[in-house]
Amino acid sequence: MANNRDQPERPRSEPEILPPGNDWPDRDASWPRDYGYGQRRSNHRVYVGRIGPLGFALLILIVALFGGIFLVALIGAALIWLPVLLVFAVIGAITGLIRRL
Repeated sequence: MANNRDQPERPRSEPEILPPGNDWPDRDASWPRDYGYGQRRSNHRVYVGRIGPLGFALLILIVALFGGIFLVALIGAALIWLPVLLVFAVIGAITGLIRRL
């Protein structure tokens, strides 16, 4: 543990930086040939860009749509249980009247 808590912790090992096109020259030797259902492994790049105004509007629209569907399901569940609770209340009132007799 570091003596000074404000000082960041140093990395425990140095990261290995591989130049482009020279990544793991013996990588096929350590993996079986049929890895991934017979397909050869390859590198894939994922590009992440900033979301624009149209994308943000679509994202908000989708979130609002899911929120509306959840709200309708919640209200529907409450409306299904309302008659059940009403039946229990009527049964309780009837049994209370019978006990008084």
